[in-house]
Amino acid sequence: MIRSYILWGVILVSILVGCTSETHTDETSTTAISSVSALNYGVLTTYPHDATLFTEGLLMYKGKLYESTGSPSELQQTRSLVGVVDLANGKMEEKIELDRNKYFGEGIVFLHDKLYQLTYRTKIGFIYDATTFKQIGTFTFPSSEGWGFTTDSTALIMSDGSNKLTYLNPKSFKVEKVLSVIENGNPVTNLNELEYINGFIYANVYTTNFIVKIDPGTGKVAGRLDFSTLVYDAKAKNPSALEMNGIAYDSTRNTVYITGKFWPVIYEVKINN
Repeated sequence: MIRSYILWGVILVSILVGCTSETHTDETSTTAISSVSALNYGVLTTYPHDATLFTEGLLMYKGKLYESTGSPSELQQTRSLVGVVDLANGKMEEKIELDRNKYFGEGIVFLHDKLYQLTYRTKIGFIYDATTFKQIGTFTFPSSEGWGFTTDSTALIMSDGSNKLTYLNPKSFKVEKVLSVIENGNPVTNLNELEYINGFIYANVYTTNFIVKIDPGTGKVAGRLDFSTLVYDAKAKNPSALEMNGIAYDSTRNTVYITGKFWPVIYEVKINN
């Protein structure tokens, strides 16, 4: 979000990770704050990432990795873009750019041959043809802010920084459902970047190094992933790196790509459920 470049230093050392192999978890830290299962993962490989991009969304579509970025007014070098990421060199092939004087780009999702894009505080979303990337419409949403975006192949699912996930009808954009996300009976706020993976919603928890696995039927957190090791590694490579904010599932490889704002690297990981 727009405040992220200020907050990262405060939370940089909030969670320490003990890790001596390619499989990562932090059961001690997780147990201290939650009885939800700590999921582990293994890093398969890394790819370069353009460290000038203020990442707001990441997803795979038809074998290509797409990224959306934002443009905080305080960071004049940033742009609100949507494009295809070349994993060989980390560069983005730009497809869409919003006027940064009017809009702050947020999460994206593809559904039914259309690309949908949220904006931060204007309560407006954009619709594009998924092949030509020509804008073909707009929509409004009820939340005061737009953050993350995903789909269960039926509805558009958005986050707004609270513990609520809002399901929108992709034709009428009316609210079909609001899912309250809870962990041990408590709301999980700051839900940000979203990805729908094998029947669960994975959500980046803003200002933390955690991604939570959410049961869309109940809203309960079914698991928690601690990516502190990756966050620290990215920030060691680029001291200007900010929060983790990219989750993309590759169904053909059954792996997940993880990156963040101003990160110089994309990590391909295998989540062990």
